[in-house]
Amino acid sequence: MPEIRQAKPGEEALVLGFIRKLADYEKLLHEVSATEDDIREALFGAHPRCHCELAFWEGEPAGFALWFYNFSTFAGKAGIYLEDLYVEPQLRGRGIGKALLRHLAKRCVAEGLPRLQWWVLDWNQPAIDAYEAMGAKPMAEWTVYRVSGAELAVLAA
Repeated sequence: MPEIRQAKPGEEALVLGFIRKLADYEKLLHEVSATEDDIREALFGAHPRCHCELAFWEGEPAGFALWFYNFSTFAGKAGIYLEDLYVEPQLRGRGIGKALLRHLAKRCVAEGLPRLQWWVLDWNQPAIDAYEAMGAKPMAEWTVYRVSGAELAVLAA
């Protein structure tokens, strides 16, 4: 069984390494601009913006889940949004990803949060199959929108 615990100050390089590995797997490594300083500030700064759970297998880093609280106006309650979930390729199939999701689900239940949600790339069938096997349901009727870069600056002007 994997060990799951919250990331600690000084583990920014480990977290960023997992982020870069996930981005590489998703063919998005060219989009990663985060630095260890960015991760340190986001996780451990004066006003943390997110949280990170680390998974270890036989004492070695095996994966991570980076998440933050979101809010449902319909439910009138917060939930957890899972931004990133990653398990080292050689350790997949051992229940590490499921253990990370279970850890966050337990947190939701303990805190009275009505939902845990995340996105998955539509081509990542192994992840889709695993999530659906755990009872997750796709939100097919929703389309994700994003404004960034120059368009964000124009919108803000």
